[in-house]
Amino acid sequence: MADTTAHRELLTDAFGRIHELVASTLDGAAEATLTYRPDAEANSIAWLVWHLSRIQDDHVAGLAGTEQAWTADGWADRFGLPFDAGDTGYSHSSEDVAAVQVGTDLLTGYHEAVNARTETYLAGVTPDELERVVDEHWDPPVTASVRLVSVISDCLQHLGQAAYVRGLAERV
Repeated sequence: MADTTAHRELLTDAFGRIHELVASTLDGAAEATLTYRPDAEANSIAWLVWHLSRIQDDHVAGLAGTEQAWTADGWADRFGLPFDAGDTGYSHSSEDVAAVQVGTDLLTGYHEAVNARTETYLAGVTPDELERVVDEHWDPPVTASVRLVSVISDCLQHLGQAAYVRGLAERV
């Protein structure tokens, strides 16, 4: 990777856009909007934003070799969810989705903490770090740069879903 600054700026911009989209998705949303589900199997905005923040927190902390904001900063306790501290929402049941009954303050605060940790990690990214293999269970093996792009993709997909659900909720 020839230009570390350009790569770092690109990744920082992408995660910054996620952060802005989380804020705009949550802005002014009533708790009933956050927990609205179009049907019993659908994800709510609260669950989607919690989940995408948990994935970003989990994956970036794994890359950085740091503890997640979820546990290090006490967010798990503040949310009070009935899940293990390491739970990121992967394979959650409909009942698990329904258990995420939190307001914008918690969701926004947690995502801000995750974003700050992401920015700190990205500020120190080097070409060697971006090329570092972080998962050999895939062919080709996953590098730190591929993991970051995967997180960006996952977050943007969930934000699109959350925006769609908010549009539905506000029509009801």
